[in-house]
Amino acid sequence: MSNEDLRTAADTVLSRLVGDPTGRTRLREDQWHAIEALVAHRRRALVVQRTGWGKSAVYFVATALLRERGSGPTVIVSPLLALMRNQVEAASRAGIHARTINSSNTEEWDTVRAEVASGTVDVLLVSPERLNNPDFRDQVLPELSATTGLLVVDEAHCISDWGHDFRPDYRRLRTMLADLRPGVPVLATTATANARVTADVAEQLGTGGNSDALVLRGPLDRESLSLGVLRLPDAAHRLAWLAEHLRELPGSGIIYTLTVAAAEEVTAFLRQCGHTVASYTGKTENADRQQAEDDLLANRVKALVATSALGMGFDKPDLGFVVHFGSPSSPIAYYQQVGRAGRGVDHAEVLLLPGPEDEAIWKYFASVAFPPEEQVRRTLDALARADRPLSLPALEPLVELRRSRLETMLKVLDVDGAVHRVKGGWVTTGEPWTYDAERYDWVTRQREAEQRAMRAYASTDECRMEFLRRQLDDEEAAPCGRCDNCTGRARSAAVSESALGTARGELGRAGVDVEPRKMWPTGLPAVGIDLKGRIPAQEQAASGKALGRLSDIGWGNRLRPLLAPQSADGPVPDDVVRAVVGVLADWAKGPGGWASGDPGGRPRPVGVVTMASHTRPRLIQSLGAHIAEVGRLPLLGGILYAEDIAAGVEYTEDAAAGIEYEGGTVDDTVGTDPGDVGSSGWPGQANAPALRPKAMRIPRSNSAQRLKALEGALVLPPSLSTAVEQASGPVLLVDDYTETGWTLAIAARVLRRAGAGEVLPLVLAVQS
Repeated sequence: MSNEDLRTAADTVLSRLVGDPTGRTRLREDQWHAIEALVAHRRRALVVQRTGWGKSAVYFVATALLRERGSGPTVIVSPLLALMRNQVEAASRAGIHARTINSSNTEEWDTVRAEVASGTVDVLLVSPERLNNPDFRDQVLPELSATTGLLVVDEAHCISDWGHDFRPDYRRLRTMLADLRPGVPVLATTATANARVTADVAEQLGTGGNSDALVLRGPLDRESLSLGVLRLPDAAHRLAWLAEHLRELPGSGIIYTLTVAAAEEVTAFLRQCGHTVASYTGKTENADRQQAEDDLLANRVKALVATSALGMGFDKPDLGFVVHFGSPSSPIAYYQQVGRAGRGVDHAEVLLLPGPEDEAIWKYFASVAFPPEEQVRRTLDALARADRPLSLPALEPLVELRRSRLETMLKVLDVDGAVHRVKGGWVTTGEPWTYDAERYDWVTRQREAEQRAMRAYASTDECRMEFLRRQLDDEEAAPCGRCDNCTGRARSAAVSESALGTARGELGRAGVDVEPRKMWPTGLPAVGIDLKGRIPAQEQAASGKALGRLSDIGWGNRLRPLLAPQSADGPVPDDVVRAVVGVLADWAKGPGGWASGDPGGRPRPVGVVTMASHTRPRLIQSLGAHIAEVGRLPLLGGILYAEDIAAGVEYTEDAAAGIEYEGGTVDDTVGTDPGDVGSSGWPGQANAPALRPKAMRIPRSNSAQRLKALEGALVLPPSLSTAVEQASGPVLLVDDYTETGWTLAIAARVLRRAGAGEVLPLVLAVQS
């Protein structure tokens, strides 16, 4: 077929893809160049083009043309379910049969495999995580690699840890690339890659050293987007502004938040104000996600209030606006998200509403980066000592890492060749491995530079689109003439007093349930603790209450500074006391409460017990005293660390001020307790100066390691033990913060064994 005939055939497929019955739709020249390279010359190509440029058209048209020439199916590695669903629907319009294998359709996997084997599937979409699933990797991938006609890596910036959404699973593509037959074309696409990321991705895909590779990098301006920033005094003003101005924004759109809690709060408030919105987060059930996507696509909702779970791949050409309720930490990630808007309309609004909580949230996400070398070596040693593969639940108790962080670390080690995933878990390869501290430190510095750039974006008086394009190394960056700075037309920050009052009332509403631990974590025998299964009912804590979540935009914004690692210990503030008293009153009067009149309700608490703390003893002691005074309850005493009792420490407010620390006393400086015993603050404290109590250290890691440290560590002094036994009824257990609930669980167990009827936890904050 001549080049001219190939171009005509490609345009015909494109017309089917976009639903043009006239057949007059034509590829742009740069799209055609990519397709020509893939189909006519079987080359490898890296395409870095703005969102809406038509990258999916390139691989669908190329697929149709290659299939007509007898090539095998196209394999698309795609990161998100929303993207997969969009791609399957788009492919069908062009007469392309697309199927997917991902975590949401396990019941279809056997059918899909059979269809692939029979040759009826034109496109197979897989998540990067599938590439190292033992069954898929060992049974499906070899045959797939041998028959693949085109390999597509969508959102290819995920390959690079210089990018904003690094995923170690993507790096396994190097293995698949090595197994491809000679002459199989490869296409990598992304809309968000600066020069450094582009070079890294090209190298990882084997295109960097290939002189025959094609790199198509276009200008990143989005002519339909009008960017703006609106600084408002606090979260209540931002909520009120949204409530009053959401209907003014064009069409339907997305409101991004930084945390799940914020998404839920914004959704609830906007619904209360009469807006049709839906929440979309990592905790949203798959069926609910599907419904939310469908509702937005059909304009049945004004907006999805979403976390980055919706970030890449959601395809709605007429999306009219994107609002960020809080600032992402990276201008590259921000460009990716705002690029969802205005793909098929002439005008779309993009607005950033930065908040005071943004920096704390950035610090938290930065704190869960690649673990220190000591923890990595400990993990490798544990695998080396094992006589069988270790699953994540089996490995977790042996190392001081939470399961999610442990899994990510193992994926990186797998890519580096140090470990291997097999049926039943993970094994060490015995290959030498070097901790690349220089690279990890460099990545950290890059992240910090991105944060500085995002602060600069919010405050710049220059063109905002030009600013973003320069962050992506767009050499053609120039003033857009559309943003608030270019036009001089910034949105009004005015909100009515009634809307502001409603928002403040909603954010000021206190009270969050604290669910008790009911099952011991798996793997405790591996760390020497003979506990497993269900925690006996007579040793469990009851459901408790917290003033708020640290990730809230309401009480979270008040509690984060109070509980931050650098905050000084001191008496609980009056406004916090009043709010806690309100939570207690609502708790007492609520269903099953001791003042509810419910015949099945619990008895009234008979006293207050405070939790041991080496970092915030004054705060907890004063909180317990206030609760006892207002509730007219006896302050029975405080749970202590066993080491403190052995050292003769009297746990009173005055004595607590003199507890010795490594590096000073609590009067000299304030450190951070690495667990949720007695304090933590926003969990971005991993980078804070360490100041540990000499007597106690609770690991900020997985449940088994926490319990290993807690077992036998929390005890009742004789006076408290006697008081609890004599009171013989429910007690309120007061602490400042809980992250995992295990400290409360162990403390409750100790109190129940001493004779407490029930243990009702009451804390200032929970993390979730």
